[in-house]
Amino acid sequence: MKPIPSLPALVVLSVTLSACVSTPSVTPAPIPVRPTPAQPANAVSAPATPVSPTPAAATETPPSSETVFLPPLVPPVVVPTPPGLSEAEARALLTQLLPTGIKDRNGWRNDILSAFTALKIPYEAPYFCAALSIIEQESSWQADPGVPGLDKIVWKEIEKRAAKYHVPLLAVKAAFLKSSPDGRSYKARVDALRTEKEMNDLFEDMAADAQKLHLPLGLKNPIRTGGPMQVSVEFAEGHVRVWPYPYSHKDSIRSEVFSRRGGVYFGIAMLLQYRVNYPDMSYRFADYNAGRYSSRNAAFQAAVGKLAREKMVLDGDLLMYESRETSNTQKQLLKLASRLNLSEAAIERDLRLEKTEGFSQTPLYRRVFEAASAQAGRPLPQAVMPQIRLSSPKITRKLTTEWFAKRVDGRYQKCLARLPD
Repeated sequence: MKPIPSLPALVVLSVTLSACVSTPSVTPAPIPVRPTPAQPANAVSAPATPVSPTPAAATETPPSSETVFLPPLVPPVVVPTPPGLSEAEARALLTQLLPTGIKDRNGWRNDILSAFTALKIPYEAPYFCAALSIIEQESSWQADPGVPGLDKIVWKEIEKRAAKYHVPLLAVKAAFLKSSPDGRSYKARVDALRTEKEMNDLFEDMAADAQKLHLPLGLKNPIRTGGPMQVSVEFAEGHVRVWPYPYSHKDSIRSEVFSRRGGVYFGIAMLLQYRVNYPDMSYRFADYNAGRYSSRNAAFQAAVGKLAREKMVLDGDLLMYESRETSNTQKQLLKLASRLNLSEAAIERDLRLEKTEGFSQTPLYRRVFEAASAQAGRPLPQAVMPQIRLSSPKITRKLTTEWFAKRVDGRYQKCLARLPD
């Protein structure tokens, strides 16, 4: 593997949003910050750009037991960096790295370069190759990816909703005989579904026509990811609140995700617009699938498990966001509170930063790794592949985050091999 070049020190606040699989919902919540020290120059998987500084220590007042903590959403701020490749040089480099034989090769190159420019990500081969590898894995260079058997998948989902609301499927299909905004009946559109964009447009129209259809099915659009990089719609909608979207558009941000330019832009933001210090790029690919910082957090869970002598689920989620239950990670840490010389309030406070870069600079993170490494007699890895089984109506095989990361990394290595000697 060719080395990943180090980056200049950048100071930004990262966007912590939903990932491709299951990540918690987020709401804006400004927090006090202080600058992050620059990373060592030899960091292998240095950040591409926006990075998040460590939040200042909060008071240790225990929060209300009724509170469900959500990760903060704060705007990135970029400081000037030394110039690298010019835009013309970057365009030439991308032309060398893009696979031959893909449809509209120049169009893909221009959209990728435009995204890197707007997101202020350095024009460097490893970052270009990372983006190219995700696109190839997720869509095989199709701007509007097709999904085999999509009509059957959608009818199955509609049938589930009908059963939930005790509505006979025959009644649903009868209602779907009504015309939709494009002139066809809803049933005809479902039967003709081939691509994700068609499916998204269908559900958007169905949600708008819910009263006309007279069906109590909760017809809110259920599609969470899309486009050539399968990026989260929720991530995209949150990202535009804190970073300017570079393209003019008449339709919603959701619709932009399903366009090539928008899907590439938001996918590259999700993949590269945050800082991590991983030993190689495969952990960033795992994060893309499981949620930002999941590989770091899975390593933290492994360290907690060693200290507590408990088997831990290494999923990269340190807190439970959709319920008020205490996560197993938090339970084990509370048992270790005296050994770590931290109060329960301090542990809870630091865990609330798990979806930010700042978590790795908290007393909790440092003390867990110090104690676990001392107990093991060796430094413990600070990046571990999250162990997550992938689940989606579009997935028909038993797949995992680790499988995804390895597949993307194989494409990444092939991309790097296309660099001129």
